[in-house]
Amino acid sequence: MHTEAGVFGRSHELSRRGHEQVVFCEDDKTGLKAIIAIHSTVLGPALGGTRMYPYASESQALDDVLRLSWGMTYKSAAAGVDLGGGKAVIIGDPAHDKSEELFASYARFVETLGGRYITAGDVGTNTDDLDAIGRYTSHVTGRSAVAGGSGDSAGLTALGVFNAMRAGAESVWGTASLAGRTVGVEGVGKVGRALISLLLADGAEVCATDVNEAALQRISQETPGVRLLGSVATAPVDVYAPCALGGTLTASSAEAIEAKLVCGAANNQLANPAVEQALTERGITWVPDFVANAGGLIQVAGELQGADRATVEGDVRGIFDRCRDIITAAKAEGIGTGAAANRFAERRLDAIPRSI
Repeated sequence: MHTEAGVFGRSHELSRRGHEQVVFCEDDKTGLKAIIAIHSTVLGPALGGTRMYPYASESQALDDVLRLSWGMTYKSAAAGVDLGGGKAVIIGDPAHDKSEELFASYARFVETLGGRYITAGDVGTNTDDLDAIGRYTSHVTGRSAVAGGSGDSAGLTALGVFNAMRAGAESVWGTASLAGRTVGVEGVGKVGRALISLLLADGAEVCATDVNEAALQRISQETPGVRLLGSVATAPVDVYAPCALGGTLTASSAEAIEAKLVCGAANNQLANPAVEQALTERGITWVPDFVANAGGLIQVAGELQGADRATVEGDVRGIFDRCRDIITAAKAEGIGTGAAANRFAERRLDAIPRSI
């Protein structure tokens, strides 16, 4: 993305579907500097988490929020929920800059949008922060159970990824089971740990890596059968599951991967669109991240609708069928799974006349 481009230029570099609204929020009293990006409200209010991160520049923060909000539109459309796409970023260090006053100020900006944007959790924010935001605006989801929310979404995000991986396994090996397969999990945070538990229960062999040594020690103590490696991306595994930061699938890593299936929880896994073609040419199936990791979105959408846990879990398990359909369509049309997933989402978006 060309950082010298203005807001409109950056928006249209992502796709032909430009952003509806971008709001810059600043409060000198609390030190708040935030950006809220509403990409689309075609299918419903724009839902997307609030990311708190010490961006090196405002330009970097703007690039991130535009990219992430655009991705949420496609994630919501592909997940079949009646929500649009949005995202927010707060420029700051989550380890030092959080305060009740800062979140109160941010929540008041969210409130001024009148429900066009509904926030949730993301990198750098948690249920405690969402509870604080929820004291000043009703346009928030993903709060703790004590505050009337559905709690942490890591478990259902992992369940969705697991079912996406099963769909991928069916396509590659003819069976929707990971039993006997070796899965390399990159990133053992809350979602990665939950995914590992599901994989082990299914009979998979798991190896894992993380840049956080404490996280690795925790996995070693909780599940001593998991092998810890310096890297899993190029290890001799059947499945590579990126569950940490995005952009790990590069032109060089695509040439070195030994896995036949790539499916994980990380957002924006491809460093650029050309990487998917490199994977396809090597016979590697990639399950698009915004389809596989939609479990958390489905959970908070269910919270907004007042759905019970069993209903939400059933919807998350439906990611299996969605991924199967996308992989089948990609093969039938001779296109990549990413393009097939985009078409799947765009059919929903294009079926409704665009209006604001």
